[in-house]
Amino acid sequence: MTAVASDVVADPVTAVTGARLRARFAECRAAGRAALVVYVTAGDPRGALDETVAIVRAAAGAGADVIELGVPFSDPSADGAAIQAAMERALAGGAGLHHALDAVAAVRAAGCEVPVVLFGYYNPPFVMGVDAFAARAAAVGVDAVLTVDLPVDELDELRLPLAARGVGVIPLLAPTSTPDRIARVRALDPAFVYYISLTGVTGAALDGARLSAARVTEIRAATGAPVAVGFGIKTAADARAVGALADGVVVGSAIVARIGAAPPGGAAAAVADLVGELRAALG
Repeated sequence: MTAVASDVVADPVTAVTGARLRARFAECRAAGRAALVVYVTAGDPRGALDETVAIVRAAAGAGADVIELGVPFSDPSADGAAIQAAMERALAGGAGLHHALDAVAAVRAAGCEVPVVLFGYYNPPFVMGVDAFAARAAAVGVDAVLTVDLPVDELDELRLPLAARGVGVIPLLAPTSTPDRIARVRALDPAFVYYISLTGVTGAALDGARLSAARVTEIRAATGAPVAVGFGIKTAADARAVGALADGVVVGSAIVARIGAAPPGGAAAAVADLVGELRAALG
């Protein structure tokens, strides 16, 4: 089912992708702290574009270094209850891939330059057409794309059209990833690698005892990229502990739970409060 654009450059692997992401991780490294990566679902809680934009801008203003903007999808198989509920709220409000892309465009039009990773599953870009998706993602200001269910073996059909336009891909690695699989990520030259701290779905409790500095160091050395750790990070204390080991800390379920519990019109403020606590914990 490969679909590659006719105008893809001959060797897109050599192109620099996700420049804004690379710069942000470099800034955080120079400051001696981990980057704070915040996940929100586009269209949550009511499907209103202006509300998504307000939440993203509030998160960035409160200290988020990178935004992972989730694309609403009907079968979020890697996500736990909190993000599944966020997806359901967004879909009920009519949101989808076009909403997420329009939200990035509106964030950029408002002058917000926070790096954005479009996060989700492969079906929506595939239905849109990977070439059309790549062109639109680049045009609106997406920095990279993370597709949970598209493994490294099959990633080129999306990666190459994106790379031709300067948009990167973010690979996932897990506790079960083998040395060979980790080494294969290096050829992708990602702006960062997302390391899943546990086997399971999002929202599970962080098992700090099983997250080792040696494992993060191994992945960083093998891939040549910064390592952001996610799954199970809910509190400032969690963020501080993981930030001491990793180049980035990813928080998602705790954020969307705040959105779900916020009163009408209060989601952006609720997100800003939690993001501020997390950012302060990272130094």
